Amino acid sequence: MTSEQIPYHKSRQIIISDHDPRWRSEYEVIATRVRAAAGNLLIRIDHIGSTSVPDLGAKDVVDIQVTVADLHNCEPLLTSLRGIGYTRGDVVEFDSLAMLPAGDMQLAKRYMREPSGARRTHVHIRQAGHLNQRMALLFRDYLRATPSVSAQYEAVKRRAALIFPENIDGYIWLKDAPIQIIHEAAMLWAAT
Repeated sequence: MTSEQIPYHKSRQIIISDHDPRWRSEYEVIATRVRAAAGNLLIRIDHIGSTSVPDLGAKDVVDIQVTVADLHNCEPLLTSLRGIGYTRGDVVEFDSLAMLPAGDMQLAKRYMREPSGARRTHVHIRQAGHLNQRMALLFRDYLRATPSVSAQYEAVKRRAALIFPENIDGYIWLKDAPIQIIHEAAMLWAAT
């Protein structure tokens, strides 16, 4: 892909912060509120993404994964989350994993954002047992277990933020290949 072909979606400035130990406690507060609103509409809730990995620098956004039994019957959950101010979730979106073609239902999710004025949060609602649900946890666990890979991933993210300081699509595009490599390494690690 040439520089002219890189997607461009202007975003707020992309800043990679040093790891903040408060991210864990902020996740706990968010998770408690989501659990209280969702009740038995979810199977589990997990802190995922870079803020869930000790010592890993990240964008100051807490990513959480809400696991449901059936993604296509999660409207009551979405309604509960909207009731406490979360937004979006109206359409099925798809993650990108090299091992499956784009649009494969194993990559389907719903995505919500934090309530207005609240701490930046990305809520990824995924179906139990689907590849994207399992890979989010495996990616986190592998980075937690391999600090050298975590440090290299942070270097990639910092470089991507320098190259694409206000282009979230370019930032994501530049990280995509290293993420795919980490996914492959994580699967080998899990197998052993």
